Amino acid sequence: MKILHTSDWHLGQNFFSKSRKREHQKFLQWLLELVEKQSIDTIIVAGDVFDTGSPPSYAREMYNQFVVDVHKTGCTLVVLGGNHDSVSMLNESKELLACLNTHVIANSNEDLTSQVLTLKTQSGEVGAILCAVPFVRPRDVVQSLAGETSVDKKQSLGHAIKQHYHQLYQYAEQVRDSLDAQLPIVATGHLTAVGVTASESVRDIYIGSLEAFDAGAFPPVDYMALGHIHRPQIVAKSESIRYCGSPIPLSFDEIKGFDEIKSIEQAEAGTQTRQRIQIANKQVVVVEFDNNQKKITPTSIPIFQAMAVIKGDLQQIEQQLQQFTQVKDTVWLCIHVEVQDYLSDLQARIQSLVEGLNVEVLQLRRTRSQQAKALTQMQNETLAELSPQDVFAKRLQLETFETEIEQQRKARILDHFKVVLSEVELKDLPENDAVMPQGDVK
Repeated sequence: MKILHTSDWHLGQNFFSKSRKREHQKFLQWLLELVEKQSIDTIIVAGDVFDTGSPPSYAREMYNQFVVDVHKTGCTLVVLGGNHDSVSMLNESKELLACLNTHVIANSNEDLTSQVLTLKTQSGEVGAILCAVPFVRPRDVVQSLAGETSVDKKQSLGHAIKQHYHQLYQYAEQVRDSLDAQLPIVATGHLTAVGVTASESVRDIYIGSLEAFDAGAFPPVDYMALGHIHRPQIVAKSESIRYCGSPIPLSFDEIKGFDEIKSIEQAEAGTQTRQRIQIANKQVVVVEFDNNQKKITPTSIPIFQAMAVIKGDLQQIEQQLQQFTQVKDTVWLCIHVEVQDYLSDLQARIQSLVEGLNVEVLQLRRTRSQQAKALTQMQNETLAELSPQDVFAKRLQLETFETEIEQQRKARILDHFKVVLSEVELKDLPENDAVMPQGDVK
């Protein structure tokens, strides 16, 4: 039994006004070729098929066409809803797609039978049992009670999700017993597990007040296919609990830095031509079960759009940009410029530096050199030497408030901080030291 784990496609995403349609099309074509090459039995998409609840029509067309194409290969497709996906939109074609060997589980519910699936090999034999858990919304597993504190809600929600997983696992064991076969049990999830490394493109999801789920509460399945975090990684030091990550970089911090965009030389027709290769850690995970043996193989995804981040002052930026003089395909750039003073013509300067190069600057960030000095100074200070006002002021120094709107935002932040600090200090006062109304002063 071969299962391919992928997630977080975010079809329909716009990236700084750039459409990702071409990249997604190339990824889906590559994925189909991989399915046929490795004879994959089941594809699991662990949530966030679309970037929004109302994706553009081309994104829906790509999704539907992929379902049709996968069906032609004989592979089963399992689609889980994510926090970006609309439950109603996924459900509207659920029954139709079921005729194409595609299972859509948009949301959790009390019907365990609809979330425990028997996965078959292309030869028609049952090869695994799946506990198909999408993004869990609070209303799916718990009811709010009057008088509950935020801590109570967090604990009850975490317990409810854990109980939901274990109920599905117990039912999956019953199914396995009824089949009288030693079948692996696989589960899915679309959430933040404790201790993962996120990226800028991951929008924080709070299941009620639950920020992250303890991986120790997962049932003892043979493989846990997770979605929501865009960086591929294992969880809780377990090779069998994994985020496969998004198939394309959804933010600039998901790619390697500029210094890891390397040049190679290749001989063609007796001449030396320089090609650029970008190292990115994007992958799908292939899990193979065979005679009680398990093999987990991450498979790297090709890069369909070159992207890079370069940092430094203007002189350093100019030097680094020379690395792109011979690139054939357009590179999307994020440039972090370190400046001593405010430069009103920074954008124009950068534009002149990239003129003639096959690059597009999608993001231009201004960083001030005093930020590094402030960080160094803070490392040499202890909290005992600083007042709360000092700590907050130093934190604000790391931000840039240049425009009038940003200055107004800074003023609101300072006002809010003063209110919160005064309330905290008032609570910490001994009862006899509390300020009394003037009429009671004797």
